[in-house]
Amino acid sequence: MSVVDGWSGRVDLPIEASTLRWHQWVRAAEGATAPGVAVLGFACDEGVRRNHGRAGAAEGPAALRRMLSNLPVLNAAPLFDAGTITCADGELEAAQTRYADAMAALLDAGHFAVGLGGGHEIAFASYQGLAKHLGARRPRVAIVNIDAHFDLRKQDQASSGTPFLQAIEHARALGLPLDYLVYGISAAANTRVLFDTANQLDVHYVRDDQLGLLELPQRITQLREKLADVDLIYLTIDIDGLPHAMAPGVSAPAARGVPMEVVEPLLDAIAATGKLKLMDVAELSPPLDRDNVTARVAARLIHRVADAVVRAS
Repeated sequence: MSVVDGWSGRVDLPIEASTLRWHQWVRAAEGATAPGVAVLGFACDEGVRRNHGRAGAAEGPAALRRMLSNLPVLNAAPLFDAGTITCADGELEAAQTRYADAMAALLDAGHFAVGLGGGHEIAFASYQGLAKHLGARRPRVAIVNIDAHFDLRKQDQASSGTPFLQAIEHARALGLPLDYLVYGISAAANTRVLFDTANQLDVHYVRDDQLGLLELPQRITQLREKLADVDLIYLTIDIDGLPHAMAPGVSAPAARGVPMEVVEPLLDAIAATGKLKLMDVAELSPPLDRDNVTARVAARLIHRVADAVVRAS
């Protein structure tokens, strides 16, 4: 049993560095004496509710910790758990602010921060945390989103459909250079006005039907070119961007999606830049999951990216 709540799993013998799993390696972030990988939960689906999606994403952080627990320790980097920010009262904006403060503290401490969502409203909270961490600095930032949706909606209140428009507008007000790249956009899941908005904002996007294995080498080259001039990267993964058969437990299942054999090389290319500072995973909905399939997929992606970031640093 781990010394941190929410983590438990198999113990292999003999207990030594080569047999350890994440539940044996994780420690509370408050006791961190050196930078490492730090996870932070956002137990919230108020943004999904406001966006008329299927509820359940608030249970995502606990499910992700359970699935991460048994994954092997692949490197010697410290692993920390910074707890979970909750939104049980419908006060989404206040919860996003608390999460942003916690995220900024992790970044200030030098950690690679991993957000465990939660609806995709986590994205504006993660971005705000990054902005707080940067303070008066103005590096060029790229948000890379793996998603079937743009999430650029203009609405009366924040939701899981608004975070990237919020981030773009916030960055412009700060004078912070921000590029927004989306991989996996579904033509069947975004209205014409969303495509118009993306074009007006100079968003770089690639549709799901343009992300097959044959196109993958070209897409990776293009992605590397897009990231060459940025200073740091925030990666956000909406699990509904994967095929429904692979990710059934999500707020809005994909009719097509982008398969893992395409997603993983894209993530590898992002991590290999050495510029990735934070990531999050959104829209996992455990009550809608089947045999924890979606949670296992999400945990695998976190595990892969975290290891790649450590190796690239």
